[in-house]
Amino acid sequence: MGDPWQAFGYVTAGVLVYGFIGWLLDRWWGTTFMVAIGILAGAGLGIYMTFGRFGRPPETPATPDSTTGTSETGRTEE
Repeated sequence: MGDPWQAFGYVTAGVLVYGFIGWLLDRWWGTTFMVAIGILAGAGLGIYMTFGRFGRPPETPATPDSTTGTSETGRTEE
């Protein structure tokens, strides 16, 4: 299980870093849209890094159901 603050840090850092790069490009090129593109790209890459770092949650093993004697998959336990 991962630390939620680390996941928050990935997304926040992506927005800040790529938003700043977009702002610099806006100043250099004289445009007004690169900061928005940088923020969106940073958020997307931050979410990508979060999934890359933490992956999917672990699957829980099937446990027998105490009332019917079957597991979650429907097979009878013997």
